[in-house]
Amino acid sequence: MEKHHQGFEVCVRAVIMYRGRILVCWHRLNKHYFFPGGHVEHGELAEKALTRELKEELNIKVKKTSFIGLTENIYQEKHEINLVFRVLADEVKDKSQEDHLDFAFLSPAEFRTKQVLPVSLQKSVAKWLKDKKIFRVCEVRR
Repeated sequence: MEKHHQGFEVCVRAVIMYRGRILVCWHRLNKHYFFPGGHVEHGELAEKALTRELKEELNIKVKKTSFIGLTENIYQEKHEINLVFRVLADEVKDKSQEDHLDFAFLSPAEFRTKQVLPVSLQKSVAKWLKDKKIFRVCEVRR
């Protein structure tokens, strides 16, 4: 049996739109943008993990999710799979519930000019916003 690799992560990410803007997180310590969401815990369904993460981070109640794509990123230190969902919520908020995070709604122009990590996910979401086609992207950076 193969040993579990500690650098393997399965994450869920949310694409939340409000008034034509897309919600992103800002990590105060690491100084970068990323999509809301987080890690899937062992035994947890992806959509349940996303609902839990959004409640923890933003205190929002998810009304509906729909799968829009997957990105797989292999870095020197980790292998990450992001399951990406379009999220509709009762009340969209950008007020963080966690000290290390801020949230911001970016206009389409800002979304194209700011770097949102992982970059492969940002590019995939930008394309999805135009064509609404499910995506799957793999990127290896060593």
